Parts: sequence; structure tokens; C-alpha cells
Amino acid sequence: MTMRMLNPAHPGDFIRTEIIDAHGLTVTAAARALGVSRPALSSLLNGKASLSGDMALRLEKAFGVDMETLMRMQSSYDIAQARLRERTIRVRRYQPAPAHA
Repeated sequence: MTMRMLNPAHPGDFIRTEIIDAHGLTVTAAARALGVSRPALSSLLNGKASLSGDMALRLEKAFGVDMETLMRMQSSYDIAQARLRERTIRVRRYQPAPAHA
């Protein structure tokens, strides 16, 4: 049996509260520390953009947060979002054609 996390948060929520806010940074100051644009970081923090491997590595280098942990958070979020759309995806299981002898 597979255990599913019911509603994992977008990693932007964690990054905002546990990294940006915890360090008393503004989004502008955090973006500068990460070497990214303010709009790019803001989109991530607001859940409008996915966390990329590059951004996860920047967060690890700047703040010491394990990038693998951050990427697992993104993956869990992506899986949960796909499951929410599961009923709208119409695909039948592949059945190979019978072999002719």
C-alpha cells in the first residue's frame, strides 16, 4: 500500500517562513543573496513557480538548507497536484497486441 501525503505545501511556503522570514530578510535582500531576480524569487515564494534544481542549490549554498530536501518537497507537491487532476486525465492501460505465430 502506498502512503500519500494529503496536501503537501508548495516549497515556497517553507522557504518564506523557515529561511527568508527566519533570517529577517526582505524578498529583495534574499534575491540579492541568492543571485536571482526579485520577481523570480517572489513567484516561487507565492507558489506561482516551481522550485528548480538551480534555485534549490542556491538556497543550499546561501542558507545551508539541503537541496535534496527542498527538491523532495517540490516533488511531493507536484505529485499531489497531479493526483488532484487524476480524474481528468483519460488514459487506458496499454495492452500489447496478441502475438501472431
